[in-house]
Amino acid sequence: MDTKKFTGIIPPVLTIFKEDGTFDQGGMGKLIDHLLKSDVDGLFFLGSSGEFTTMSTEERMEIAEFCIKYVNGRTTTLIGTGSNSTDEIIKLNEHSKSIGADGVVVINPNYWGLSEANIYKHYRDICEAVDIPVLVYNFPGVTGQDLTPEILANLASENANIVGVKQTVDSLAPIRETILKVKDVRPEFVVLTGYDDHLLNNLCLGGDGAISASVNYAPELQVGIYQAFKENDLATAVELHQRLAHLPLMYKIDSPFVNVIKESVAMRRIDISTYVRRPAYPLDQSKKDQLHQILSKAKLV
Repeated sequence: MDTKKFTGIIPPVLTIFKEDGTFDQGGMGKLIDHLLKSDVDGLFFLGSSGEFTTMSTEERMEIAEFCIKYVNGRTTTLIGTGSNSTDEIIKLNEHSKSIGADGVVVINPNYWGLSEANIYKHYRDICEAVDIPVLVYNFPGVTGQDLTPEILANLASENANIVGVKQTVDSLAPIRETILKVKDVRPEFVVLTGYDDHLLNNLCLGGDGAISASVNYAPELQVGIYQAFKENDLATAVELHQRLAHLPLMYKIDSPFVNVIKESVAMRRIDISTYVRRPAYPLDQSKKDQLHQILSKAKLV
């Protein structure tokens, strides 16, 4: 399976809502166009930054349909289909395939800690049910369960349509081990980082790019690092990496941090609604001031 379309910088796109909480098609289109003009390598809808956990299945399908139709083949598209129910994931994967998504991103369940045997069965059933490329999403900070490099290697070796992983982990060690162990089994397997400041390390180790929230408001940093690395311009890559290193501090401002990301977009003068669905709440002024200081240190405002 050709996995090159899943490499590079792929932002987990925010979902834009009107002030009454309904989906804002106009604002969503504006953000999509902004990102496409920024030379990203794909778009990932309905991930953590896309607030999928606050939506019904029907809403997720409606928003996925709009986004795929609006992109209209201009770049690679991924849809987040994670759920605590294997059957619901299969339903969402079938829908994603029917509307023309290039692939899906599936986080592991976050209520029960699954035995390794049930993790394998869960992803096996997903892969056997729908023939669509699957990226595994490992985010132990929210699921409470780490998909170790050993687990990922076994999943990749047993399921041809598992094409890669988004590793949202604090430490570089599991990213390194994933590259070494999984690519040994599947050389074409794509390893993408979630946290912003791991991008350059990931590329140096043989990884393939990033799916990071900061691309929504500062695409020039991650796109710039990726392009500079590919051109062997390490001085530029390091310079941009040092600016990027400030950004993870903003995730400490609030949780869930989708409000922080939306306010960052607004501070970059991209005119979209910053409405967030509960249990996220608008930032107060003191937190906005903290955010502005971080963006200033990164030379973004």
